[in-house]
Amino acid sequence: MVECLHNNLIKNTMKDNYQFAAISGSLRKQSYNTMVLKTVQKLVPEHIAIEQINIEDVPMYNFDLYEKILPESVEKISAAIKTADALIIITPEYNYSIPGALKNVIDFLSKHPAKPFDKKAVGIVSASPSLLGGVRAQYHLRQILVAVNAMTMNVPEVVITEVNKKFDEAGNLTDEKTKEFLKKFIEALAVHSSTLSSEVIIE
Repeated sequence: MVECLHNNLIKNTMKDNYQFAAISGSLRKQSYNTMVLKTVQKLVPEHIAIEQINIEDVPMYNFDLYEKILPESVEKISAAIKTADALIIITPEYNYSIPGALKNVIDFLSKHPAKPFDKKAVGIVSASPSLLGGVRAQYHLRQILVAVNAMTMNVPEVVITEVNKKFDEAGNLTDEKTKEFLKKFIEALAVHSSTLSSEVIIE
């Protein structure tokens, strides 16, 4: 009975269109994680649009410099996340964790008065040439996002192993299983976002 009500709730709260924001945690020009992001932009159904947020212009966080006025780049990122239905973070693994540039952005946004991460639906993808696929970075990122009260989607988990073997020279994803899994991930994130936006409580 409860499951039936829950399914009806999800169906009734689904939107006609969704706007997602997406961040690649890598600053490298030929980043595989950025390639994954651009692939996701191509794979989404018509009712979902994904805007890439660039983080390369964000300076290093220093409370002494930015106690009262945050950089324009941070303001733009905050606004993009705040207005999005959900945020996608695609990250590599650096030394068992996430890249410093990504952590730096999160640190900045944690101080923003708009609290862009608060109760925001977030989907995480990790990708790495290793056999672990950046899973340690993904788990560390999940821990970090707890501090900003982000509502991270638990399943499906997307961990792309040996990512360097799954793209051609033009940056196109060639692995069909990964394509299908990314499609399911996007659809699940839309449901996750809609569920969070509902204020209906089932007792």
